[in-house]
Amino acid sequence: MRKNRLRLAGALAAVLVAAGVASGPAAQAHGEPPTLADLAQRHGRYFGSATDNPELVDGPYKALLGSEFDQITPGNGMKWYATEPQQGVFDFSKGDEIVNLARANHQKVRGHTLVWHSQLPGWLTGREWTADELRAVLKNHIQKEVRHYRGKVFAWDVVNEAFNEDGTYRETVFYKTLGPGYIADALRWARQADPKVKLYLNDYNIEAVGPKSDAYFRLAKELKAQGVPLDGIGLQAHLALQYGYPTTLEDNLRRFAGLRLDTALTEVDIRMILPVTEEKLAQQAEWYRDLTGACLAVRRCVGITVWDYTDKYSWIPAFFEGEGAALPWDEELRPKPAYFAIRQALR
Repeated sequence: MRKNRLRLAGALAAVLVAAGVASGPAAQAHGEPPTLADLAQRHGRYFGSATDNPELVDGPYKALLGSEFDQITPGNGMKWYATEPQQGVFDFSKGDEIVNLARANHQKVRGHTLVWHSQLPGWLTGREWTADELRAVLKNHIQKEVRHYRGKVFAWDVVNEAFNEDGTYRETVFYKTLGPGYIADALRWARQADPKVKLYLNDYNIEAVGPKSDAYFRLAKELKAQGVPLDGIGLQAHLALQYGYPTTLEDNLRRFAGLRLDTALTEVDIRMILPVTEEKLAQQAEWYRDLTGACLAVRRCVGITVWDYTDKYSWIPAFFEGEGAALPWDEELRPKPAYFAIRQALR
């Protein structure tokens, strides 16, 4: 075990040198090393993290969140259940807390998310709606929230997870009641409420070219042809070592760029089957490096956001039994090989 630790320490030291992160007197002489945000900005990108309100009482966590990243995404505070808990009664306090934190740290905020099938309030899911009723409810929710955050967020995930794995539409309350046109309507209503914010569609398992990403490509092409306001596609990038790396990611980013759309890696984490091993950490680091490199290789990939930065607050263990260790910092807020691999890619 001691030998393994020594080997890992040696490997980390080598990566540190390759990434340009010195230590000791030389580092002190040259001041603090650049952050991930600093390095990303040199490429015209941002590097961000999601966060959630309960975590903000953790002082060391909050300090690192404020210093290492130039963008944050509220994990839950802007979702429908939090912002309109009763019909027509809005509560933006959770989202406002994140926005105020970002402003204090000179960070930008991604709005997440306006229309999603999950985390809806009971008043919305607990009854049947006519098409006219639901259209009015949807329009009101989108426009109230977008207007509230006008000028405070740079982008919105307007519709989240609209497709199934095979590229068919997900049977949400919105799709079943309003048909596929609810997506175009949601984008139009958001644009009316904030003419300057970037409007995205966002989903998981669309990193590689395949049926689900093909569905988004077709939809985006149709929306653009119809003059519907759409600025970008968010690829969540919740990956797992056991399922293989999406080798066509860069090609996929390029084809969306060909539609004159931005892309962003919006919810990145790379989980593994526990226990953690040196080999799994090395593979995870390689994937983080490759993901970062793919975004840098495509001009219209505007930035990367990890879905929180530390395993201490990862959503993975609660949803995937026996899996975890998905983020670039461990539960003690210590950087893992993945962190240094990201730095290396950004260098």
